[in-house]
Amino acid sequence: MRCMELPEKVGVTTKGAILLGQHVACDAFEKTRPLRVVTHAHADHMNGLGQSLKNCDKVVMTSATRDLIAALKGSNFLKKGNVQTVEYDEPLIFNGERLTLHRVDHILGAAQVLVEDADGVRILYTGDFRIKNTPVIPSDVLVIEATYGNPWRTRDFEEEAGNLLVSIVEKGLKQGPVYVFGYHGKLQEVMQILHKARIQAPFVMPEKILQLSKIHQKHGTRIVRPLFSSKHKMQSTLLGHGQFVAFYHMSWRKKIAQEKFRVFVSGWEFNQPCRRTGENEFVVALSDHSDFKGLIEYVRQSKPKLVITDNFRAGDAETLANQIEKQLGIEARPLPS
Repeated sequence: MRCMELPEKVGVTTKGAILLGQHVACDAFEKTRPLRVVTHAHADHMNGLGQSLKNCDKVVMTSATRDLIAALKGSNFLKKGNVQTVEYDEPLIFNGERLTLHRVDHILGAAQVLVEDADGVRILYTGDFRIKNTPVIPSDVLVIEATYGNPWRTRDFEEEAGNLLVSIVEKGLKQGPVYVFGYHGKLQEVMQILHKARIQAPFVMPEKILQLSKIHQKHGTRIVRPLFSSKHKMQSTLLGHGQFVAFYHMSWRKKIAQEKFRVFVSGWEFNQPCRRTGENEFVVALSDHSDFKGLIEYVRQSKPKLVITDNFRAGDAETLANQIEKQLGIEARPLPS
């Protein structure tokens, strides 16, 4: 396989579409590609989804991702096009190319995408991932996320952060309600952690987060307890009782509960697992992305001949490409350049 052949088979467009093989575009609309894959239900991976639904032959995703998108955008949104759900490890053949979604540790339904062409070239896109529970797929060409692509972005305290989160929530519940702020997927991970730790306080959340959490339960996420909407008739009882954990999207952090016990879960903490930011306010370092060492390790195990680092989404794609070449001796390019 010669590198001069690769631009036709792989790339990242200026609108964020990850191009794999001759027919597949992932995570953004690309008019020249009849197949659109949505790797997961985060906004920066649903770019141009409405256009894809109108113009692509098929829009491919896992059933869990379909359910999450329907909850986020309304039940009629996905009816605008031909959505095909494909589960992990089930190949889809399209015009001589073989498309397979593989499991990834990120949010519910997230997938990495492998395209094998007629020449046997294996082109892989990781999507967003956390390496701990993500199977590494062998590849010839690898497109990898670069969120924490800088050597300074390392984190060696994942388990410690989870334990500290539980301790902080327990401390807060002794005073009253605890408000947790994070992004979709991360909030449900916190619910899992607290459930596993046998935190008994009720979980309360806005209707949208409640819908998303019930989808997580439907697809096997362990949050086995009643979940209450913040508008539920029981809310007054909960408020009177004074002990509950409320879950809100990070965008609400400046709008509510300013004087309450608050916990923010963020992936952009690298120096310590927990940081106190106020008398009753904490930031806990929980991330659903691999740190720099995890990114390098994925490349090492996948053993590609060429790596493309995603330079469209937030991260350090140029730095990561340089480090891959320096540490592993594998050709790497940030795209779009």
